[in-house]
Amino acid sequence: MKKITYIAIICSFYHIMGSYAQTQNTNNALHLEIQQETAAITDSLIKVRRYLHQYPELSGAEEKTAHFVAQYLRRLGLEVHTGIGGHSVIGILRGAQNGPKIAWRADMDALPSEDPDGVPFASKHPGVRHQCGHDVHTAIGLGIASVLSKQKKDVKGTVYFIFQPSEENYKGANAMIADGLFDLIQPDEIYAAHISPMPSGLIATKPDYVFANYRQLKLTFEKSNIADVEQVISDSRSILSELQNVPSEGPFWNNRTLLDPNIGVGSPTTIFKDYITVEDNMPVEEKENTIAVSAYLTLSNPTILDSLPTYVERRLQTSGYANALKSVSYASDTFVYGEQRKQLINDAVLTKEVLSRLSSVYGDTVVPPMYGVIPDGRGDDFSFFQERVPGVYFLMGGSNFEKGIIAMPHAPNFNVDESCIPSGVTFFSSLIVERLYQ
Repeated sequence: MKKITYIAIICSFYHIMGSYAQTQNTNNALHLEIQQETAAITDSLIKVRRYLHQYPELSGAEEKTAHFVAQYLRRLGLEVHTGIGGHSVIGILRGAQNGPKIAWRADMDALPSEDPDGVPFASKHPGVRHQCGHDVHTAIGLGIASVLSKQKKDVKGTVYFIFQPSEENYKGANAMIADGLFDLIQPDEIYAAHISPMPSGLIATKPDYVFANYRQLKLTFEKSNIADVEQVISDSRSILSELQNVPSEGPFWNNRTLLDPNIGVGSPTTIFKDYITVEDNMPVEEKENTIAVSAYLTLSNPTILDSLPTYVERRLQTSGYANALKSVSYASDTFVYGEQRKQLINDAVLTKEVLSRLSSVYGDTVVPPMYGVIPDGRGDDFSFFQERVPGVYFLMGGSNFEKGIIAMPHAPNFNVDESCIPSGVTFFSSLIVERLYQ
């Protein structure tokens, strides 16, 4: 699309947004510069995204993507480091004044996929596709770096840009940490965003849990006190299955319901607030003296999470297995794709602060409240960064329903409205400026 078309879109967007800005915001001049600079580079960022989309690389193989990102950051004048925990790139923007240290994470890897890629700039790598939006995340990260590098003389503090490999297989964050990421950088806060099926131009998050807890609940029995092993397995599976509790069974499993104005995650009457799902596969682990039956649960409510083992233990004791029961407990580690999974938890105080700041600049309609918890047990390994540094993880809209563009990650028809790139650059550049001048 022609550059003038994108600038027209951006100008229209900012005309709407401008009505929400509050005059008392001390950084209005910087936010205006951010908007203007984003409009000027939007066309080039779209080209970056399309290039990355055409040449996707799987987790652990992001060599050319990392080279592209590193060269881009060097041209901006940033200090660049590569190869920490894999094909990572770290860009460091040091402002003219001392101040806070803020980190922004963007993931770079693609997915194995044989699904048709129905865009003119489709993947040129057979069996590999950016079907989760990491090409968009990378373009937005580069856009933020570009915008803020133009404001270097006004930047009060340091901004770290973390371009992470291997998010899809849950290896990247841990590998970077183990290889000394936080010896190189010392952020006070860390942020990231992920494409979601919300309409393009919106961002959302909430304190604490964005994604549901994903835990393995294990029931362990002493074999010496069991008369019928198969019966114990059958009864255990029945009790675990009965834990499932989802409101509105049909709508709950429909991805479109997540955005429903009445019961979706953005509604005070959301059905995604108190639920438990139980995976059908319930493995049995048999040892010399014990037998264990387990199930993976997805839970939205941390209070229920804590009380569930006691509840199940009581059920088993009243079901005739009191003498045989050894323990009911969560596995110490939960694994995704063979890697340890860590619950993604937004820092509550920081989340409230940044939502308030963004709303003051761009309005509540752009930053709608989020009430529900997304029933996705996989989460994001950004959680390992949050374990070290207070952080906030955002969901960013990428859909355009009128055009039939649905940005549902990993879905066969996944596609992105590219207008989310300039809006993401604008919002998150403003967020970083607000935090630098807090």
